[in-house]
Amino acid sequence: GLSQYSSDPRTEWDLSAYSTRDQVLEAMRNLRYKGGNTFTGLALTHVLEQNLKPDAGARLEAEKLVILLTDGKSQDDANLAAQTLKNLGIEIFAIGVKNADEAELKQVASEPLELTVYNVLDFPLLSSLVGKLTRVLCTRIKEKRHKESADIPVNTGPQLSPTDLKISAVTSKSMHLTWSPPLRPPKKYRIVYYPSKGGIPKEVILDGAVSSLRLSNLTSHTEYLVSVFPIYDTVVGDGLRGVTSTLPLSSPRSLRVSELSHNSIRLSWKAAQGATQYLVLCSAAPDGAED
Repeated sequence: GLSQYSSDPRTEWDLSAYSTRDQVLEAMRNLRYKGGNTFTGLALTHVLEQNLKPDAGARLEAEKLVILLTDGKSQDDANLAAQTLKNLGIEIFAIGVKNADEAELKQVASEPLELTVYNVLDFPLLSSLVGKLTRVLCTRIKEKRHKESADIPVNTGPQLSPTDLKISAVTSKSMHLTWSPPLRPPKKYRIVYYPSKGGIPKEVILDGAVSSLRLSNLTSHTEYLVSVFPIYDTVVGDGLRGVTSTLPLSSPRSLRVSELSHNSIRLSWKAAQGATQYLVLCSAAPDGAED
């Protein structure tokens, strides 16, 4: 499977798209480069939520490997997103080209770094990595499969997926989430939320025994997308998604003018709930308007 990214990740093809080596190579030859920014954290989150799902061809019994190829320093928090993948047993290999930040590559990659971090000065030099990287990947898969003895279920569905997401108690700065847990309790939940019109995703990790959460410190009068993912030892179940808008901030009411003099007036109003300060603007009426 392959995804390209800049400020917005884009899936080029899923794990289930092609079944032969020649088909993958042909797809690669037809690939068009996507220029733009370097939001690596958002890209890794996209891979987890979109590309490593059963309906995208990810088999639950298969080892999960992500190879990150980047030529620049991330403009968002790549380390946080990478840590989420690694906590789920997904192994990350980081390959830098040209202006990649080697310290960031080492943060993102899985241990041992001598096998998972690579850096070259220009794109043609990537060909020198192919042989070694292929051997390392195959060896790592064999090692992990040998160690793996857990009995992993064959499909997701209601056994691994929460249901019935409800969003309530919405204010200008907060909202409350509840959901029904899956038949098989997860180890943890991962809740991702962000403004629908653009914004850096934030996430909360909860214990699998909990099935509710209050989101706070939100922006008022903003539509938010919310996702709830159940996390098991070796797989992420299907997520729940919801959308809702926070309330606008309350306004002061009943503005009154009193105690007029030749150079002063007194204003009074009913307080706005939650306001800590007020900004009062005053200007002379234009010529011809009521004073």
